[in-house]
Amino acid sequence: MGIGRMVVNLKSKLRSLKMTKKKPTTTGEHYCYYDKMEKTESMRIEIRSRKARKLIQDTLKIADSPHTRTFHF
Repeated sequence: MGIGRMVVNLKSKLRSLKMTKKKPTTTGEHYCYYDKMEKTESMRIEIRSRKARKLIQDTLKIADSPHTRTFHF
């Protein structure tokens, strides 16, 4: 659905980039082979959902731990 379209979009953008070798930077021996690609809205949504899933997973792990104290009000 959305992921397939995103993959096709990324592949076409990567094909369109010219793979030119640039001079190394002054801070190190790194070579830049391509320009940095901007994140699309779907990529941002995917990153946010991964972070949310990880936070929920960590929270549930702590809550289900036998050493966790729960406070009843």
